[in-house]
This record gives sequence, structure tokens and C-alpha cells, in this order.
Amino acid sequence: MRVAINSLATALANRLSSSGQFLAVLDDGQWTRHPWPEVHARSQNVAEWLLNDDVAALGLTGEPTVEFIAAILGAFQAGTAVSITHGPVRGADADQWARTTLGRFAGMGVSHVLSHGAHLERLSASEGPLVVKELDSVAPAGRSTTFVPPDRLAPVAILQGTAGSTGVPRTVKLSPDAVLANLSGLNARIGVSTVDVGCSWLPLYHDMGLSFLLAGALGGTAVWQAPTTAFQASPFRWLNWLTESGASITAAPNMAYGMIGKYSRRVTEVDLSAMRFALNGGEPVDCELTARFATEMARFGFDAGALAPSYGLAESTCAVTVPEPGCGLVADESGNAVLGEPIPGMSVRIEPRDDATTRDAGHEVGEVMIRGTSMMSGYIGDAAVGADEWFATGDLGYLVAGGLVVCGRAKELITVAGRNIFPAEVEQVAATVPGVREGAVVAIGVGERSIRASVMIVAEFRGPNEADLRAQVVQRVASECGVVPSDVVFVRPGSLPRTTSGKLRRLEVKRGLEAGEF
Repeated sequence: MRVAINSLATALANRLSSSGQFLAVLDDGQWTRHPWPEVHARSQNVAEWLLNDDVAALGLTGEPTVEFIAAILGAFQAGTAVSITHGPVRGADADQWARTTLGRFAGMGVSHVLSHGAHLERLSASEGPLVVKELDSVAPAGRSTTFVPPDRLAPVAILQGTAGSTGVPRTVKLSPDAVLANLSGLNARIGVSTVDVGCSWLPLYHDMGLSFLLAGALGGTAVWQAPTTAFQASPFRWLNWLTESGASITAAPNMAYGMIGKYSRRVTEVDLSAMRFALNGGEPVDCELTARFATEMARFGFDAGALAPSYGLAESTCAVTVPEPGCGLVADESGNAVLGEPIPGMSVRIEPRDDATTRDAGHEVGEVMIRGTSMMSGYIGDAAVGADEWFATGDLGYLVAGGLVVCGRAKELITVAGRNIFPAEVEQVAATVPGVREGAVVAIGVGERSIRASVMIVAEFRGPNEADLRAQVVQRVASECGVVPSDVVFVRPGSLPRTTSGKLRRLEVKRGLEAGEF
């Protein structure tokens, strides 16, 4: 008798092969439904190609088509690690994006890359050792033979980019068991059943977007997946998608709830009465704007109890703490959102820190420490992480009745629209532009708790043409880091504040900007 050795692949195959629900993908404004058994058949075609070509690790980039999603599932079926990355953002140089993307994939051990459309054209034109292939060619709808899963261990299911605890990009290794534990724990906490309908526009290269999709697939729900670019072009379409799908579950970063709450007068003729769980994660929760979302959307049938501010990070696959359905937005006496209790299999504790202060008489602030069944096996290039080891998240918080409260960061990390931006990476890229002084660049986050959070760059510069150089910095950072700086401020050489050892003082630069000193 064959013994299943890839828990994630087996669980998904068992569910999807017999599911009566479907995946709906948005293309040119039209939704197309694909029964989950069809998606599963496509994934087996991808898996067969991966095995035949002996693919070490798979890279994916592109829009979330049915073929794209089948490729993710196919990697699991083949026991091949998969990594997903973003496409070029507006203002980026597409050729530079392609070179950077292939370089990052190569650094993860990826040997083959699947893509489509304009993404594929750019990647194919960029020289390098990786095999770049048309995604649609390996994910057709039908199968003529029975797929035989590989009889081998699959130590890594997902290679997920993250900041780690150092503020520089790293890659997390997630095992099939860890991914399955997280998806199962999330579904158990939410109470997911086959009558639920999930709807998301979150990017699949982000841990929250990928987990939302996979949790829905594992739970046997209908999942409606829109491209992030479609949301960015018209954010209020999200409500139309929720209405059309009759979604009962959705997820988004604080920015999305805040934007709709603030500009709710633009909303008409939507129906949110089916919504029972609206996860808010990926960035700090603005309680005032989130509460306003609930208040304003009540006239369209939205139940405030559906709001679910949660906490997670890539090192734990995604979810760490999630509230019970129906709790709604709960704020403690300090005005911070309570983010729920740990999902099944996860544990949280607070580690005292010398540099953390007491916010009020009742709560000692410390670093949030996590461990459990959803945890990574380690970072690429680092030693393995033991199953019982506590992981220091770099976030500051405390515990109250009802769960975790996160009130700040110990690590230097910028969050924009739910995505982590790493100051060191932005600074290194900006410093490569001729005229910018190397080692004299600071990237900071501005408006982090608003709907317009962004990255700003302050750099020492000597030269005659600031306007041209500013445009070059914006384009290069957009191309290589995937974020468009809201502004680039040039200052005279030697004017950025430093420590006695010569390190730049990011927080002092930020305070100086807010005070108008730069």
C-alpha cells in the first residue's frame, strides 16, 4: 500500500478532485468559473512536467489566471518548492525588473520560471541560466493518463520572501506540514465549510493572499480571485466583487478598509449581507477608520461583527492570531486593536525587552514571540529552526483578554498596502544611481496608519540636476524593489544624522522630515 508522504499535496488532491465548488478568476472585467476538479487536473499536468524536467524549484510571476493557480497546486503535487514574485510596478523599467527577478529566483535555487503575457516576454529577453517557459503550455485542462505522485520526501513546499528580523530581504522555507497546519488552523478558527464563498484581490506573492486562496481550496469553498492590478485601478470594485460572488469571507490590509470607510459616499448599490468574516491583516490596524468602514457599510447589510483584525507573518506561513467569528473590532483601553487568540497549533508569549516601555499601568510591552506547527524550517542559507524554538517576530506588543495587541515594531520595517518594504534594500538600490552618495541614503515609511502609507527617500547628493536624478531614483527603486517612492528629498553631503559609529539614524531623519528640517 502506497504511503502518502506529502501531507499538503494529499489533502489538496483529496479535496479538489471531488469538490463540487469552483475557482472563479477575473479577466478583462469578466469572471470565468473553473470547477475545482478541472483546476486539479491542470495541476497534475504541471506536476508531470515538473517531474519530467527534474525541476529543482519553480518560480512564478504573472496575473492570477487558472493556469497560474494550477501551477502553484502542481508544484505541491510534484513535491517541488515554489516561489512567487511580483511583476513590474508602475514607473518601473521592465527590463531591469526582469533581471532583478531572475537574479532573486536564482539566489533561491529556482531552476525554472513559468510566466505569461508581457511578464514572459521580458523574462525571456533577459539572458541567464534559468529556464523560462510559457505557463499556459504546461497547464492544459484535461488529462489522458492517471497522475502518479512521486514517492519522495518534499522538505519545502513554499519559498516565501520576507524581511526576517533584520530588515533585509530573506527567504523562508515552509514545509508541506507547516503550510497544511496553518491552512487547517485558519479554517478551523473561521469555521469554514463548503457553503462559504471566499473573494480576494490580494496578491499571491504575498503570504496573506496565497494563504487565503489555499485555505479556500482546502476548505472546499468557492473562491473568487481578482488580480491586484484590478483593485489598484478601481478599489471600490472590491465591493462589487463581494456582491456578485455573494462572498461570506474576504481579507484585505487595513488600507483597503480605511479607504472605503473614508470615501464611503462613493458606494452605491452593493450587497454585503452575506459577509460573515472580513479579515484585516498585513499592516497596523487603524481602529477609527476600520470602525467607520463597519458603520458606513451597515446600510449595505454589512455586520460589524464580521470584522476580524488578525496577526501573522511569513515565518509562520501566515496566520498566528485570529479572532473568533462574530467578535468584530475590539480595541483595548489604549485604543489598539485586539488581534485574537492563536490559531490551533500556534502559541504566543511576550518577551521583556530593555528598550520597551510600559504603555499603561496594566500592560508591560515586550517582543512578540511565536512557535508552533505552522512555523518555517528556516531561512535559505541559515541553520534549520527547531520545531520547539521560539521565534522573535520583531514586533512589540502585549496580551489582554481576547488575545494579542501589537503596538509597534522593534525592527526597522515599512509596511505599504500590506506589503513589507525593507529600508536597507531600498537604500542600497537608490545609492546605485550616479550622484547619490553611497551609504548616505535613508528610506522611511510615512503615513503608516493612514490610507496613503508610502516610502520616502532622503539622500545626500551633489550635482547640478536634481530633477533628472530624482526621476532616476524613483524608476530604479520601482524596478528593483517593487515600490514607487512618494518623494525623494536631496540634502547636502554630510547633513544626515549618524551615530558615533557612523550608522545613519533613520528615526531621527523621520522626525526631521515631520518637523520640516529637511
